[in-house]
Amino acid sequence: METILYRFNPWWEGEKAAEGKIEREKYTSKLSRLLDTKDVVLLTGLRRVGKTTIMKLFIDHLIESGVEPRRIFYVSLDFYGLEKFSILEIVEEFYKTQSISFSDKTYIFLDEVAYKENFSLQLKNLYDLYNTKIFASSSSSSILKDKKATLTGRERIVEILPLDFFEFLKFKGRKIRKSDAHLLESYFENYMNIGGIPEYVLTEDVEYIKQLIDDILYKDIAAYYNIKDKSALREIFCLLMERAGKQISINRLAKILSISPDTVRRFVGYFEETFMVYLVERCGKINERVKSPKKLYVGDVGIRNAVTGFRDKGAVFENLVYITIKNRKPCYIYRNGIEIDFLTEDGILLEIKYKDQLRERQRKLFESLKANKKLLISSVKDFLNLIEKRG
Repeated sequence: METILYRFNPWWEGEKAAEGKIEREKYTSKLSRLLDTKDVVLLTGLRRVGKTTIMKLFIDHLIESGVEPRRIFYVSLDFYGLEKFSILEIVEEFYKTQSISFSDKTYIFLDEVAYKENFSLQLKNLYDLYNTKIFASSSSSSILKDKKATLTGRERIVEILPLDFFEFLKFKGRKIRKSDAHLLESYFENYMNIGGIPEYVLTEDVEYIKQLIDDILYKDIAAYYNIKDKSALREIFCLLMERAGKQISINRLAKILSISPDTVRRFVGYFEETFMVYLVERCGKINERVKSPKKLYVGDVGIRNAVTGFRDKGAVFENLVYITIKNRKPCYIYRNGIEIDFLTEDGILLEIKYKDQLRERQRKLFESLKANKKLLISSVKDFLNLIEKRG
C-alpha cells in the first residue's frame, strides 16, 4: 500500500499537488475559513465539477502557509488497489509511512468517501480519536444522508457548483476590458452553451461531455442501484433535460414512456442523488407544496445542451439564475395560471425574462406580491450583478 500512497501524495517528495491547475479562489477561500474548526468538511457536487482539483489546490495552499507536507494526506477511495481496506486502515498506514504520532496535527483529504461502507462511522472515529482536520468528498448526496446521525453537529457541507461566468472567463483565459464590454454578450452566449464543467470548458470536446453523461448514468446510477432497464433510465434522463425550467409531472412522464410512476419517481430521485437535477417546490402551505408539481433544473446547462441542443435560451438563462441562487432555497409562485419564477427564503422575488419583458397579468401579480426585494433578471448585466451579490 505504501507505493500507492506515495503516488497519491507527490508533495511528500517535493512536488506540487495541483501543478498547472486553474485557481478556484471562492472555494479554496471557503475551505480556509473552515480550517480552524474541528468539523469534518464534506465537499459535494456533480461528477467532474472540480472537487478533487479544489482539494489539491487547497493542499498547495496549506504547504505554502507552512504546513509540513508529510502531515497532509490525500487518497481517492474509489481506487482499485484499496478496495479491501477500510478508511481507518488506510489512514493508519499513512501515519506509519510518514512516522507521525497520533498526537501530531494532520490534514486528511478523502476523495469519493461514499465508496466505503460505514464511512460516516469511520469519519466519526477519525474525528474523535485523531488530532486531524478532515476533508471528504462525494459525487453522491448519500454523503449527506447520515441515517444514524453519526456526524450530526460535526460536519460542514460545501457544494461545489459548475463554473460561474467569471470563472468561465478565467478558464477561457479571457479578460474583458471596459473598452471591450460589447464582447460580453457573445462570451455569455458561449457560456450558456458550454456550461461550467471545468474540463469541458477547457477543451469543448463534445465526446468528453457525452462520456461524462454515460459515466453518471451507467456507473454512478445503473451499476450502483442495480438497474437492469438502462434504456428507460436514459430515456427519462433525456426527457428531464428537455424540461429544464419547467414543471414536471411524474404521471405524464410515466405515460410517455409506458412505465410505472413509481419507476419514474425512483429514477428522478437517482438523478437528484447525483446532482444531475434539482427540484423546486411551489411556494405555499404544506399541502400546496406536496400536491403541486415541482419545477426542474439541471445541474449543468452544458450537459443539458449536449442532449437537447443549444435552444430555448430563456430556459437555459433561468437555469443559470437558479444555480446562482439555489443556496437561498427558492420556491416558485403559481396563482390563477400565472407563474413567478422564484421567491427565496430570505424574501427576494425574481422573475427571469431573457431579453424579454413581463406580460401584463404577470406584471400585476409580480407587483402585488410582498417581498423584501424584487428583481427582474432580463439581461447579462442583471445576471452578473446577481453573481456579484450572491451568498
